Amino acid sequence: MNEHGKLVRDRIPQIIRENGAEPVVRTADAAEYRSRLRDKLGEEVAEFLAADDAEAPEELADVLEVVHALAADLGLGPDQLEKLRAAKASERGGFTDRVIWTGNR
Repeated sequence: MNEHGKLVRDRIPQIIRENGAEPVVRTADAAEYRSRLRDKLGEEVAEFLAADDAEAPEELADVLEVVHALAADLGLGPDQLEKLRAAKASERGGFTDRVIWTGNR
C-alpha cells in the first residue's frame, strides 16, 4: 500500500479489527480530504469502466457514494444536488435519447 495511505469508507477500520488486524489510520484535514475524494472519484470511475455488467451496478453505487461525499464537502445535500441535476436536465436534456452529435454543417 502507498505509504501515504488512501481514503477508505468510514467502517473499514472496524471491519479490519473484526478480521483480527489493527489498522493504522489518521484523519485528513479539509484540503487533503477534498483532494482524496477527487482521487477516489477517479478510482471508482475506473473500476466502474472496467466492470462487467454483473459488477457494474455495485461499482456505480460506489461512484455515487463518492459524488455524494464531494457534494457534502461543497455544502450540498443530496436533495440540492438532485435539484441541480434536474434543472440542468430540464434545460439541456438528459442522455436517455442516446443522441450522438457528429458536428455542424
